[in-house]
Amino acid sequence: MGFGEAISHNLSNITNFNGRAARPEFWWWILAVWVFELIVGLVLGRGNGFIAFIAYIIYIVLWLATIAVGCRRLHDTGKSGWLQLLAIIPCVGIIILIVFWVQPGTPSDNQYGPPAAA
Repeated sequence: MGFGEAISHNLSNITNFNGRAARPEFWWWILAVWVFELIVGLVLGRGNGFIAFIAYIIYIVLWLATIAVGCRRLHDTGKSGWLQLLAIIPCVGIIILIVFWVQPGTPSDNQYGPPAAA
């Protein structure tokens, strides 16, 4: 799955917490979100008003899609999506999640469905 495919697939599955997501789908999405946030941050700065309000709405939508793809990525490794709650543990939580996210997915069916297309 390439950059554009990952973006379109995750935007169309914004509230889908079921199934599995391969590593490329997850990491291309993370890159796209970081680039978008960097560009919006540079353009808006500390802007206020209607444009900033729209940007915050978009951030919330991207956050929801990121949680969904993170859940599907954990499913691909055979873990529960609820493990994303580890992120609330300062410093250590996100490191543990990154270790889980970089692991290869299970090559065969698991309790979350068939393998994700890479």
